[in-house]
Amino acid sequence: MLTNEQVVGRALDRIGAGYVFPEKVVDIDSAIRRRLAAGEYADVDGPALCEAVTAHLQEACPDKHLRLLWSDEPQSLEPADEDGGQAAFLALLRAENQGIRRVERLNGNIGLIDVRRIASADEGAAAIGAAMQLVAGSSALVLDLRECRGGLPEGAAMWCSYFFRDDQVHLNDFYERSTGATRQYWTIAHLPAPRYADRPVYVLTSAITFSGGEDVAYTLQAHGRAELIGETTRGGAHPTARHPVTEHILVTVPTARTINSVTGTNWEGVGVIPDVPVPADQALDTALKAARTHLDA
Repeated sequence: MLTNEQVVGRALDRIGAGYVFPEKVVDIDSAIRRRLAAGEYADVDGPALCEAVTAHLQEACPDKHLRLLWSDEPQSLEPADEDGGQAAFLALLRAENQGIRRVERLNGNIGLIDVRRIASADEGAAAIGAAMQLVAGSSALVLDLRECRGGLPEGAAMWCSYFFRDDQVHLNDFYERSTGATRQYWTIAHLPAPRYADRPVYVLTSAITFSGGEDVAYTLQAHGRAELIGETTRGGAHPTARHPVTEHILVTVPTARTINSVTGTNWEGVGVIPDVPVPADQALDTALKAARTHLDA
């Protein structure tokens, strides 16, 4: 069984090997090892160790994706089984209807889609298309991301693609440290449901909205395609891999960074700032009022 010192050391090795900003690794490593040497992690159990190290990692480098996570379910430690957490996340998406909690048609012919996770563009395409098909005849749309806790960049690009006329919109870029390559994301040419390009869209956000949910909100706002209503989001913009350190502890390492094609930056550390700031529990009513005012004009 690994000691806490060995656990933290292995996590730091993973961060050193993969973190998207290698110039920050020295400061992260030295800050945590000073605490190790002082015995700060000696007498804490697994969940408390993860909580403490996460706080100290983010103190040394304010990146919300830089974390140690406790898992009650044992994780495989076989190298052949390691995929950065992708298989587990895809299984979660399958169990959660590809992240789509509900689709409704509200009074005034306003569509509502409640999205809790951003699915992949391949497995999630049919579910995303089904949701967009159900609201295709609405006069305005509310995309509720208040409980959206993350997802995949390809899926974020697919969601965003529905709100533009064609495949000619450059959404954002992703720089990956492992390859040194930058991948461009554009609106998708062929979608399984009609585009929603000519009607108002309102995106709801909260302090819970994170990562892939922030990607959709930030991208639509930056391109002037949606009005954001709610709270400033959590501020995690870096695509991340998960690596098992023990059977119950994983380290999440940001391996890439998002570069929006309009702003030239992203929402890391600052969150996505809404156009209309209101408490999250008032965001839907505020959006519906705005939509009905627009439609009655």
